[in-house]
Amino acid sequence: MAETSTAETDSRLIGSHHGQVSAGDIAVGVIIGRTSEFFDFFVYAIASVIVFPRLVFPTHDPLVGTLYSFAIFALAFIARPFGTVLFMAVDRAYGRGAKLTIALFLLGTSTVAMAFLPSYGDVGVVAAWLLAFTRFLQGLALGGTWDGLPSLLALNAPDNRRGIYAMIPQLGAPIGLIVASSLFAFFVANLSADDFFSWGWRYPFFVAFAINVVALFARLRIVVTPEFSRLYESGDLQPTRIREMVRTEGRNVVVGAFAPLASFALFHMVTVFPLSWVFLFTNEGPERFLVIEAVSALFGIAAIVASGPLADRVGRRALLGGGAVAIAAFSGFAPQLLNGGTVGEALFMVLGFILLGLSFGQSSGVVASSFSRQHRYTGSAVTSDLAWMFGAGFAPLAALLLAGNFGLIAAGAYLLSGAACTLIALWIDRQSSASDR
Repeated sequence: MAETSTAETDSRLIGSHHGQVSAGDIAVGVIIGRTSEFFDFFVYAIASVIVFPRLVFPTHDPLVGTLYSFAIFALAFIARPFGTVLFMAVDRAYGRGAKLTIALFLLGTSTVAMAFLPSYGDVGVVAAWLLAFTRFLQGLALGGTWDGLPSLLALNAPDNRRGIYAMIPQLGAPIGLIVASSLFAFFVANLSADDFFSWGWRYPFFVAFAINVVALFARLRIVVTPEFSRLYESGDLQPTRIREMVRTEGRNVVVGAFAPLASFALFHMVTVFPLSWVFLFTNEGPERFLVIEAVSALFGIAAIVASGPLADRVGRRALLGGGAVAIAAFSGFAPQLLNGGTVGEALFMVLGFILLGLSFGQSSGVVASSFSRQHRYTGSAVTSDLAWMFGAGFAPLAALLLAGNFGLIAAGAYLLSGAACTLIALWIDRQSSASDR
């Protein structure tokens, strides 16, 4: 293995005073790491609705400006697989610590750079290009933040508690949303419009860098432990070449990319799209809906936690399939609730987050369990990238484009397509598994 990085060495010295890292320590590291990643993304997502259309695309009407902003939003999901390829090479050459240090520094730096974004009034169309560039870097960095800790949890999970261990990494998503939504709600509610658009919106982007520093050391403390190193050397958590992994496990890559599509499509349908609809097509201020989002995310946390024992009882694939059916039904009526005032909006968000928590809570577990131990680390990273790109990356853009032209009922079409992809992928996986016996 290549020479250990300085940050990794420092983390090893810090961790050596605390003895062997327990499963609880691993879980904390996983949650902190995922929270930092999702916080960065939600900060951008919220700003893409309430800030960037006015700051970067003021010459367009608000709907078109938001659609352009959502197109840039999708860039990170396109860049993410390229980041995985790049940082897997860094991992093989210089070690997990160097990879995480570089990736998290890039993620934090690109997010903070958005805080210094000039307006269209200052530099014209260059503002849009700068936003697109930093967003692409954000996605590239996210591809390098895969640390293998969810795989380590899966390897340490008892057979009767695999669902519980699989849901732990997913808790970072609603926690990141709660923090990002609360920050923006506070500044929108307590600043004048001039102050908010001048400097207030920039503050959450600065916070991202501090959170990433905490996440870096929380993760490094785990990845330098003797247990992690032993699993790395044995091949269980070692990065393999992507071409080799695809050649060996191509079917699992395809199935793994499409099996969680329903939950990944729902992810942005209840986090990013509804904020854009309420902001553009109602007379309500964004701060009230941001509070609804934060409170609804608490229901998402409870549902993610509940998905663990439920999956251990009925099976993860059964839960994912049942969730896809429920999401398909949800897509047929729920988006119209966004025109139902506060009660309708709250009902949409709470129901959506409950469904999201139950399905999203087990989406990574289904992906990881499909791969052999040798290819689990690399395979899980690649399939997760593809699932996020196809399922979530274009969801806000597609939903707003459909809803803006054909009404809210049309927004469910994208969600319905994700549910259909999940059911087809699970059926193919079941048929293939049966033929292998």
